[in-house]
Amino acid sequence: MIYPYHEKTPKIADSAFIADYVTITGDVEIGEESSVWFNTVIRGDVAPTIIGKKVNIQDNSVLHQSPNNPLILEDEVTIGHQVILHSCIIRKKALIGMGSIILDRAEIGEGAFIGAGSLVPPGKVIPPHSMAFGRPAKVIRPINEHDKSEMERIVREYAEKAQYYKQLQNQKD
Repeated sequence: MIYPYHEKTPKIADSAFIADYVTITGDVEIGEESSVWFNTVIRGDVAPTIIGKKVNIQDNSVLHQSPNNPLILEDEVTIGHQVILHSCIIRKKALIGMGSIILDRAEIGEGAFIGAGSLVPPGKVIPPHSMAFGRPAKVIRPINEHDKSEMERIVREYAEKAQYYKQLQNQKD
């Protein structure tokens, strides 16, 4: 379901895939070839949410904001299953592992990897191209070539799956 909130209506690129049972409200922008998977909620009823190109937001995730603190996901970001993002910035090509929580004003650097189940506290900055795990998340090492290729594979495969499912949706309509 896509709902306006007051005078703000979500802007979703035609090439984006929005799965069934997704709710998107208000001041939300979703870029080309991005995908939002089953049972995800993106509420833009407090501040803007800006989602770049080829971003995949996997099943059961929740995206929201605090006043005057937008939520920004740059291009080619992967958001794993059941992630909570709240008024944070996720730089391009970063991966947020399933079940993680990223809180207000946290910033995840370009190409960084946040391990499954991690908690990034308010205002924490994770440097580019680093891997962080834990509650609270701590940098454990730099990203290696294997990590980088896996992150690229996930972005590529989700973009391909999204187009497949989008075709199925178009056949139903």
